[in-house]
Amino acid sequence: MRIPRIYHPELLTRATFCELSEDAVNHVARVLRMSAGQQLELFDGSNHIYPATIETIGKKSVKVRLAQAMEDDRESRLILHLGQVISRGERMEFTIQKSVELGVNVITPLWSVRCGVKLDAERIEKKIQQWRKIAIAACEQCGRNRIPEIRPMMKLTDWCAEPSEMLKLNLHPRAEFGISRLRHIPPQGVRLLIGSEGGLSPQEIEMTERQHFQSVLLGKRILRTETAALTAITALQVCFGDLG
Repeated sequence: MRIPRIYHPELLTRATFCELSEDAVNHVARVLRMSAGQQLELFDGSNHIYPATIETIGKKSVKVRLAQAMEDDRESRLILHLGQVISRGERMEFTIQKSVELGVNVITPLWSVRCGVKLDAERIEKKIQQWRKIAIAACEQCGRNRIPEIRPMMKLTDWCAEPSEMLKLNLHPRAEFGISRLRHIPPQGVRLLIGSEGGLSPQEIEMTERQHFQSVLLGKRILRTETAALTAITALQVCFGDLG
């Protein structure tokens, strides 16, 4: 049986024992129905793992004993910042989950003219918290020991105008060349823009060009926004990262 991986929101560097977080207690005690003496693997976002043994377990608390920390680097050499215009329903959740599995380091949800998603301030905050939990769960599943950053929502224009030394890429079906023809990625990595389900408006495309975004092509077919994001990330990881 695979040993469950559990994220702990506080650094465990000097700890011998610890109480699991509320979310972790629910998963370990109620979902997995584990018992005292069983093994866990904890990680705290520091790129280390902590073998652990359950000492006591109840419906509302789980206490574990930690073994010595071990560094376990699963990160790609390619740094990726995904700017994703928000998509409807579960598509955004799917994009975040799979992007984390594929090695993205930072995700910024974006508003654009053709976004089509309307959220008030309260719902925005709930969405951000939900997406952060999805990122953590994806790390627990795929073995990553650093948690990608899910940034607050931004307007597309503001995100594109942020100072950055990363290579800026924007997918466009009429671009002249594809990702495989890129020759140089700076050490700072790639800032990848993925538009909405309706695509970027002509004015937004012009704006990205003024902000020095380079248009690249994925192929002859027009992909859904969530498919485009994952395809582009995969192509970048194959060419410049740790896939393939």
